[in-house]
Amino acid sequence: MIPPVLPTYNRAPLAFVKGAGSWLETGDGRRYLDLGAGIAVNALGHAAPELVAALTEQAQKLWHVSNVYTIPEQERLAAALVDRTFADTVFFTNSGTETAELAIKMARKFHHENGQPERIEFIAFEGAFHGRSTGAIAAAGSEKMVKGYGPLMPGFRQLPWGDAAAIREAITDRTCAVILEPIQGEGGIRPFPPALLKEIRALCDQTGTLLIFDEVQCGMGRTGRLFAHELSGVTPDIMMVAKGIGGGFPLGAVLATEHAAKAMSAGTHGSTYGGNPLACAVGLRVTEIVSEPAFLADVARKGAILRQGLESLVARHPETFTGVRGEGLMLGLHCTRAPADVVSAGYREGILTVAAADNVLRLLPALNIPDEDITEALSRLDKVAESLKAAA
Repeated sequence: MIPPVLPTYNRAPLAFVKGAGSWLETGDGRRYLDLGAGIAVNALGHAAPELVAALTEQAQKLWHVSNVYTIPEQERLAAALVDRTFADTVFFTNSGTETAELAIKMARKFHHENGQPERIEFIAFEGAFHGRSTGAIAAAGSEKMVKGYGPLMPGFRQLPWGDAAAIREAITDRTCAVILEPIQGEGGIRPFPPALLKEIRALCDQTGTLLIFDEVQCGMGRTGRLFAHELSGVTPDIMMVAKGIGGGFPLGAVLATEHAAKAMSAGTHGSTYGGNPLACAVGLRVTEIVSEPAFLADVARKGAILRQGLESLVARHPETFTGVRGEGLMLGLHCTRAPADVVSAGYREGILTVAAADNVLRLLPALNIPDEDITEALSRLDKVAESLKAAA
């Protein structure tokens, strides 16, 4: 008999009733150190006082009016994002998946209005994750994402991750856009090499192809930069943002240059909820906090502490861990066994992590995690490795 909640998730046997900072608590009082942050969503931890205040203040004034009307909170957040990035304009959504749909539409509309309607092909990469809508799964192309959902949206081609020769051959004057995550999240915390990003940018410029960066997981301060592409010095034409931008409140955004967005006139896209006053009030406060240079420098510092500790963990437990990769507080532990086993062992030690592809365990803590919680996390991960070794 099917349950009231559609059974599409393999849920952990845990139910949390409250949280504070980097800690979550179950109804029976068990406390867990959260290194997943809702899959990189709770950028400032659980029940962040600054965000509670922003949400409460706005909730007492106005929740929703729809995009039929001007929304001052939306305009303030858009201006803040434009001021801090390459972008000239912003469209607000409720999720990362919705940003993928608009990015695809915007790119195709650009070429259509530019007199090249045949330019519909997107180049994407193995291991990518861009959401779960039909367009987003067509971009990812993996069997587990697309099986049973055909026919898929046409015009997507997946290349091997990091294969420079394949990219050079694939990009032509008929390509619509290249879409990629500067650091793959679901794919196993795999950063695109800066030199390769620079080459892709140059190839796009030479052929008139648009470049779309998916920073849904790696953006909003997670790497010690406001956005991960800043590490390479390469800027996109269109960028997808979500997860951390709302600090736990559903919010996404598509950022674009004026050039890339020039075909998106009134009526070409819309959203009933996207960018409502509640979401944008919280998003503005998140953006103000995480974009501060001192805050970003501290993310990088904390990331270095965590990485050093993880490297030591790898050295002590080579039977379980073989390496560390990633940037800032978006780190991955490569495992010798299925990462789901490590996640489950973590439950027993009171620590929460997230599995990814390529046998990688994702560590995505709150960006303001205290140093003492990093120390405690490393201690608990050490116990996880010890318990797995004892059970082997």
